[in-house]
Amino acid sequence: MTVDPRQLEIIADRAWPARQSGALGGWRLNASDGWSLRINACWPLGEPGRPIDEAIDAAEAFYAAHGLPVRFKLSDGAVVPANLSEHLRARGYRPTHGTLMMVGEASGMIAGAADLAVVLSDSPDPAFEAVLAASAGGNAADARERLDALARIPPPARFARLDLDGQVAALGASAIDGEWVGIFGMRTLPSHRRRGLASRVLAALLHEARLLGARRAYLQVEADNAPAIALYSGLGFVPAYGYRYWVVE
Repeated sequence: MTVDPRQLEIIADRAWPARQSGALGGWRLNASDGWSLRINACWPLGEPGRPIDEAIDAAEAFYAAHGLPVRFKLSDGAVVPANLSEHLRARGYRPTHGTLMMVGEASGMIAGAADLAVVLSDSPDPAFEAVLAASAGGNAADARERLDALARIPPPARFARLDLDGQVAALGASAIDGEWVGIFGMRTLPSHRRRGLASRVLAALLHEARLLGARRAYLQVEADNAPAIALYSGLGFVPAYGYRYWVVE
């Protein structure tokens, strides 16, 4: 599948909205509470409209004003200007948190009828929120930021949960934007892992997305998360490109 990284990055940015945003020409400045990296980073997806070091200064000032560390999200094939990493490195920034963007044909993956055991809604219900919050490892601020971001996904959004024995066992969410559907918030309770539940949740989200006109799907997974990469590869996703966050060490 041919993918334009810059186009998909713009779609992915819309799908997981920050609480506050700004712009430096084509650079997108996202700020929330500092936990989820995507909504607390600068996405340099176009010319900043000023000399590059002045643009970096302005981005640093934006995050300082919001009381957040400055981060730059540099995606392969989408960074403008292309030599931004050289300027960042000269200022003491280093890459971290390598992530893969994986894509596939939504209409061709996990074919079949809807899974009636998976409950779909257009907003996260209390049971969905409780499981997602629990997956944050006791960090209430992190959980709240992610739940707030999920609630800001533009419509049509879908939230899926799969219950077993009266308990939420797995969940996930999707953001649909034209022909693309993005998959977010995939979680399976530890006691229910390795039972194919994530695949069922994903299948339900993709089935619904196809009904809403999506034909291609994307998701983001940490580059060192081999089990997740293997799972999604087995379901038809392939790596499209990678990205890293550049931070001051």
